[in-house]
Amino acid sequence: MTEATTLSAQQSDGSLAGQVVVVIGGSSGIGLETARQARAAGAQLVLTGRSRERLGHAATEIGAVSTAMLDLRDPVRLERVFAGLPARLDHVLVSGGGPFYSPIADLDFDEALRVLDEHLIGSLRIAGLCRGRVRPGGSLTLITGTHARRPGIGLSLAAISAAAVPAIAANAAVELAPIRVNAIAAGFVDTPLSASLLGNQIEDRRAQLRATLPIRRVVGPGDVATLAVQLMTNTALTGATYDVDGGQQLIPG
Repeated sequence: MTEATTLSAQQSDGSLAGQVVVVIGGSSGIGLETARQARAAGAQLVLTGRSRERLGHAATEIGAVSTAMLDLRDPVRLERVFAGLPARLDHVLVSGGGPFYSPIADLDFDEALRVLDEHLIGSLRIAGLCRGRVRPGGSLTLITGTHARRPGIGLSLAAISAAAVPAIAANAAVELAPIRVNAIAAGFVDTPLSASLLGNQIEDRRAQLRATLPIRRVVGPGDVATLAVQLMTNTALTGATYDVDGGQQLIPG
């Protein structure tokens, strides 16, 4: 029996017992909820984030084995953090860093470069560092959005990221094999980041989605996290992008 066959059999029940899961952007929102569910499945968690306070609270809450401050735009720091991780990793999830909205006429190009560096070049940096560190049959999962599916004012940067991340995942799945690489494209997710972006409009947005989405409720971080854990444990999945939007793309207009 090969190592891949053995791992497939071990993971058929959805267990992550004894496996090392690194959650980049794990101090809040989708990243934190994925860490919480992975911990419940038996994983040993390593969390990274940019807020020391939030990271500390998250690590205490889920019992992470270690944490690290990290910015995906800092390649030196990124390599240093990976060098300090366990020699053999099982799964890496890249979350955090929400979308950037701006009409083209008002676009701050320095900020645009920062966002693209973090979301796209950062994903490539992580993929490169996973080589030789994530074990065969392990996984890398990238979180993006669905903004590329429908044009709109202010969506250019978010759409570029949403269109490019699936391409990165597909190519990385070929180059890093037998490490598995997938992407999750999330629609609106009710997280603290979403609330901060919408401010006093958040309740109206929730009500609108409850009334119009086919699922008749708002997508939460737990919905995305459940899929993320499934992508870690199902060893047949690689090179694909999976939507979690409650059917938002099916709504006209």
